[in-house]
Amino acid sequence: MDSRTVALIRTTFKAVAAEDGGSERLSSSFYSILFTDYPAIRDFFPAAMDAQRDRLVHAISYALERLEEPDQLLPFLAQLGRDHRKYGVQPAHYVAVANSLKSAMRQFSGTEMWTDEVDSAWDEALELISNAMISAADKETTPAAWAATVVERREVLRNLAVIRVQLEQPMEYAAGQYISVQVPARPRMWRYLSPANPANTNGEIEFHVRSVLGGWVSPAMVSHTAVGDQWMLGSPLGGLGVPRNTKRKMLMIGCGTGVAPLRAQIMAMAQRRVNPNVHLFVGGHHPCDLYDLQVLSQLAVVNKWLTVTPVTESDENPWWYADSGEPRPELPGLEPRMTGQIGKVVASYGPWSDRDVQIVGSPSMVQTTKFRLMAAGTQAKSIRHDPLF
Repeated sequence: MDSRTVALIRTTFKAVAAEDGGSERLSSSFYSILFTDYPAIRDFFPAAMDAQRDRLVHAISYALERLEEPDQLLPFLAQLGRDHRKYGVQPAHYVAVANSLKSAMRQFSGTEMWTDEVDSAWDEALELISNAMISAADKETTPAAWAATVVERREVLRNLAVIRVQLEQPMEYAAGQYISVQVPARPRMWRYLSPANPANTNGEIEFHVRSVLGGWVSPAMVSHTAVGDQWMLGSPLGGLGVPRNTKRKMLMIGCGTGVAPLRAQIMAMAQRRVNPNVHLFVGGHHPCDLYDLQVLSQLAVVNKWLTVTPVTESDENPWWYADSGEPRPELPGLEPRMTGQIGKVVASYGPWSDRDVQIVGSPSMVQTTKFRLMAAGTQAKSIRHDPLF
């Protein structure tokens, strides 16, 4: 795809999405056109569309930013294509989505901006995206979705649970990837969760789930999951991971349940003979949010290449946290806990110029931490994180 075609696509998209409320109007118009012109497609989507609308614009934006970077874009689209098999998506559905998206873009761009050249540019981009996803789905031989049985639910905090599932058949995923999950209480409402352990032949996966205030799915996962529940899991997604033969040192930064994919990678590295040095900063608002320090302590004691620094924004726990009041023993292998905003704390160490960096957490935490590191001198090309959907 040539640079002029890419420029035309990005210009029209930004002109629509950058307006006040533009992203919301675009996604609402797209789904309205899609469900009106192709009513049978409505059954593939959940009743509540709020999260789905937001995810659409983020996904489009992520793809458009990488139209000139096929090494990044095509693997991402291939993963999406494999994952979309869980919906029963067929090639005709991609045509319907492309037509509806282009109609929505044309509607908001106006006749002056939407020229024949722009129309052709969007056709080319949407065809590239659709073909990449369809091709990957057609070549895949793994299940469209994996059935899993909940075998353990452990409440860590009142809004956070560790849930372990047993797959009916093992799934091959790279430590650091994430998986879409559907629970019985919320049919057709898939949510992304990161395994906290590497793939194994027993097909056991541990998820760390925090209940999001006002969310549709996470509160049901945390509060209503019971042993014996049947979950459905989609194909693995994401590009985080540490190459086996890398010599480059690592900086890992995770907040809350963002520690899960980082812990999975460290566990996978622990099975290797040689590893580069890894410095993990694990953060939370309160000391009780550092719920996984026991496991991280054990990993740090056994693996001398691993340094773990806990960080909290407050030194006090929240009023609702039930604490015995007894002093807790210091966990071996951990650096002293630091107080402050995690991005600011990490950036205070310097530019980390000798490190590859991974950041996992909420979209706001990832962006803030990334900006602070770049301001401290860290190169943007050294920083990785998953799409902020």
